[in-house]
Amino acid sequence: KLVPPLDEDATVPRRALSVADVLELTVAEAIAYFAHDPEVRRRLEPLAAVGLDYLRLGQPVPTLSGGEAQRLKLAAHLSGGRGKSRRGAAALPTLFLFDEPTTGLHFDDISRLLNAFDQLLDDGHAIVVIEHNLDVIGAADWVIDLGPEGGEGGGELVFAGTVAELLQCPASHTASALGAYRVSQQRLARQARLPRRVADTATTYSAAAGAAICVRNAREHNLKHVDVDIPRDAFTVITGVSGSGKSTVAFDILFAEGQRRYLESLNAYARQFVQPATRPDVDAITGIPPTVAIEQRTSRGGRKSTVATLTEIYHFLRLMFVKLGTQFCPDCDIPIEPQTRDQIRAQLLRKYRGRNVSVLAPLVVARKGYYTDLARWAEARGYTALRVDGVAVPVRPWPRLDRFKEHDIELPVGEVDVTPANDARLGGLLDAALRIGKGNVLVAATTGRRKNESLFSINRSCPGCATSFAEPDPRLFSFNSRHGWCPACFGTGLQLQDFDAEQSGEENTWLVDEPGTEHPVCGMCDGSRLNREARAIRYQDVSITEMTALSVAEAGRRFARLRLAARDREIARDILTELKTRLKFLNEVGLGYLGLDRAAPTLSGGEAQRIRLAAQLGSNLRGVCYVLDEPTIGLHTRDNRRLLDALERLAGKGNTVVVVEHDEDTIRRAQHVIDLGPGAGVRGGEVVAAGTIEELLADPDSVTGRMMAAPLRHPLRGKRRDIDANDAGDGLNILGASLHNLADVDVRFPLAALVCVTGVSGSGKSTLVRDVLHRNLRQLLARKPKSRRKTKLVGCRAIDGWKELGRILEVDQTPIGKTPRSCPATYVGIWDEVRRLFARTEEARLRGYAPGRFSFNVAGGRCSACDGQGVKRVEMSFLPDVSVGCEVCRGARFAAETLEVGFRGRNIGEVLAMSVDEAVEFFAVHPKVSHALQLMKDVGLGYLTLGQPSPTLSGGEAQRIKLVTELAKARPELPGPHGPRGKPCIYVLDEPTVGLHMADVEKLINVLHRLVDAGNSVIVIEHNLDVVAEADWVLDLGPEGGAGGGQIVAAGAPEQVAKIRSRSHTAKALRPFLRSRRKSG
Repeated sequence: KLVPPLDEDATVPRRALSVADVLELTVAEAIAYFAHDPEVRRRLEPLAAVGLDYLRLGQPVPTLSGGEAQRLKLAAHLSGGRGKSRRGAAALPTLFLFDEPTTGLHFDDISRLLNAFDQLLDDGHAIVVIEHNLDVIGAADWVIDLGPEGGEGGGELVFAGTVAELLQCPASHTASALGAYRVSQQRLARQARLPRRVADTATTYSAAAGAAICVRNAREHNLKHVDVDIPRDAFTVITGVSGSGKSTVAFDILFAEGQRRYLESLNAYARQFVQPATRPDVDAITGIPPTVAIEQRTSRGGRKSTVATLTEIYHFLRLMFVKLGTQFCPDCDIPIEPQTRDQIRAQLLRKYRGRNVSVLAPLVVARKGYYTDLARWAEARGYTALRVDGVAVPVRPWPRLDRFKEHDIELPVGEVDVTPANDARLGGLLDAALRIGKGNVLVAATTGRRKNESLFSINRSCPGCATSFAEPDPRLFSFNSRHGWCPACFGTGLQLQDFDAEQSGEENTWLVDEPGTEHPVCGMCDGSRLNREARAIRYQDVSITEMTALSVAEAGRRFARLRLAARDREIARDILTELKTRLKFLNEVGLGYLGLDRAAPTLSGGEAQRIRLAAQLGSNLRGVCYVLDEPTIGLHTRDNRRLLDALERLAGKGNTVVVVEHDEDTIRRAQHVIDLGPGAGVRGGEVVAAGTIEELLADPDSVTGRMMAAPLRHPLRGKRRDIDANDAGDGLNILGASLHNLADVDVRFPLAALVCVTGVSGSGKSTLVRDVLHRNLRQLLARKPKSRRKTKLVGCRAIDGWKELGRILEVDQTPIGKTPRSCPATYVGIWDEVRRLFARTEEARLRGYAPGRFSFNVAGGRCSACDGQGVKRVEMSFLPDVSVGCEVCRGARFAAETLEVGFRGRNIGEVLAMSVDEAVEFFAVHPKVSHALQLMKDVGLGYLTLGQPSPTLSGGEAQRIKLVTELAKARPELPGPHGPRGKPCIYVLDEPTVGLHMADVEKLINVLHRLVDAGNSVIVIEHNLDVVAEADWVLDLGPEGGAGGGQIVAAGAPEQVAKIRSRSHTAKALRPFLRSRRKSG
């Protein structure tokens, strides 16, 4: 410690400082502290003179700015000999050259710099400065001005002389700038002498000027030159009928432009690897912040995905356990400790006595790359070979390794027979290998057929069994990596037949299980997915597998009461922030009951939807524009309100939240609503209304406003179908349903009725309807009567009342194909019949054209220039690809010869361009075509063209096309039974209202009623209260999700369910809804 002497006028001695303390002082503090030491002050005062008194004495030089570095050099000269040479004789003057020393300097710092220049001049030195700063130019003794212009227009001496003479030079741009600067300085000096007054008309900054994202004259897709303003830092909902242009505004314009601007900030080389979005067809977009999109996805994740991995919680847990965990021996349960080189040698003598071994130094452990430089390094030190992935490879010529494969590379230090006589050589090889391998050495026996290798480490070894361990790496805790996964189950936690290390678990084979398929838990890891070494690392007596076995709520409480030592707290600061934020969000949206290790394929649709949101929204970002596509799909009314609370808090943090949504609760909670319409497709694309919810309700042109102001009244038909609640024989009965979380329940589904299955997310709805009812009935109805008794039922004891059914059809949430070659006509199955109609025409028969000639997906009849797509895609390297219309077929998709064949006056290209409304009339006498077209018209898709590419369809349009595809397989418009063997059908629909506007929901309800009126049964899994209120029978599962669900909490007509006061969350939401929507009379 250094204690400076007491000042004469000081009464309190100065505190003692160590060398480390002194290095933490700023220059100003050091000058004051060392006031008694003239030599130290002489060295420090020049730093203050050039404006560097704020720097710490120990601040690393690489952290200085360019201006700071220049002034530091200047200060070093100022603190030098002050005109004296090292030998004491007078030093020769120095010429100093400075290149723009004012860069990055404040006006006050420039003043200090000029004072330092004066000091150098007083000491007899000369200074040449390259500078643009007018204060420095004005202070110069001599000015050399080059120009008069830049580039080829420069290179001449415009002026050389004093500043006063420079101001008289008309050819100098510097002279005119300096003159104007001096005039302004004089004016400011005169104003400074006047008394200060506050201006009556002060100019104030308007925060409102940039408070909105403004889109001007948007023409993308079906938008009709619209202007859209979205307030910043607010919760905005974009609504409108399906196909009106909502997703175009939100995703194709707002998100795409935010992403494109970010990608354009990258250089051309980087952009060629990431295909940027095409510039939206708009005149201008202003005020747009960075954007994050969360689109609809129905996939839940692969076999190796869990709640923790999907939300990125597991990534942070891995990092925490690597940095803070204590490694234990899996066999001895003893903490790993360092060991000495002599201990390693003793182990070698015991284990390999009398055998020849190769001593290797690990250089690369499971890393990708070519490692050419490593081979050169080894060659320079006299080594002729390296061992790559267990095989000796010469360093010259060095082979080209697979850069995308992980490699293990060791340096063979030497071979030795392990005997006491060779103890000295063994010790020398160990020393060399430990030095090169940074404390690790690999020993491999060179004799014997069995591979015998052992890793030894001076850093990590078990005191009990002397086993050495590699340093923990985040990959050790990954069950997607061979370094961490259990070698028996490859990270799945289950015994899956035919699953191996080459598979990821994302393959279709592993995503869907037949119901009732129970895979045994892996016996080696007990379902934890990790190997023994990973499970043996503990932090505060808890392993990572024990941590992930906790529920979200339990993990949140554990981290809230976690107490850390000072070092651990510093390391884990950012990790804990991320963990707590994500866990809090999951709790806020009602997923506190989920285990962190819960496998992704076992999640319900609503659970998976909220987990996807948590992965994006759980991060603590500010100033971001989040664009969400129907975040409420799959959510019960109770869960929906929790999510809306979370979105409001997100906007309250300074984010812009833009939601494409049809849900009434979401629209009512929005701070700003944009309603697009008035119709869909070519009939939409306009901003019908924009403003608050009150302004929307008052707008007579808004379909959304009208539907909310005058909502549907239930039941739409005036009364419900009569169902005898006590007649168990009149219906489909499932006995002892116990699959997944179903609690051995008996369930009755009335037939020839509209049945709605409700319940909070994760309560067991899909398990009951899809995995038990649909899968079992599909098996039973597909078998011949004699073999039906042998059918093994899945998830239940018995099913009664199904023998009167002829067929079961399902409409699930899987998306339709997004290939440009798919279109409504091909998806619903009418195009084959249309092609046959053209092939039967006289012209086609004369030319020998078969139906295949009229396909745009195979060569022959399609346009060969665009391969039947109607457009060509031009690759633009680092710019977005450009799509241009085909100049040969002009978008018709077919060859000229094919287009010469006509059917009722239209060629095949013109038919493909027809709207559904037009096609219904055109094919009215062809029921195989008109039936599906009429269904499309009934569900509100009359505006679509038959050939519209599937990628351009909205979510609601795609959902209804999928519905029509299934409905068209039967003939509901015919009276009486219409299934096989004259029996009615049963339809199973999983949330058919996804993507549908309120007006479209009414059309869907009418179609469902038509199906029931024709003698069929309809079972709908649904959260939409308009559909629930329209049902003849409601089955409510719950009361909660996961282990807290699986029970029938209510069953009956909607009015009966609404009377239930306990346990049923559906009843709680349905009660006020029916009260406000009951049909009068």
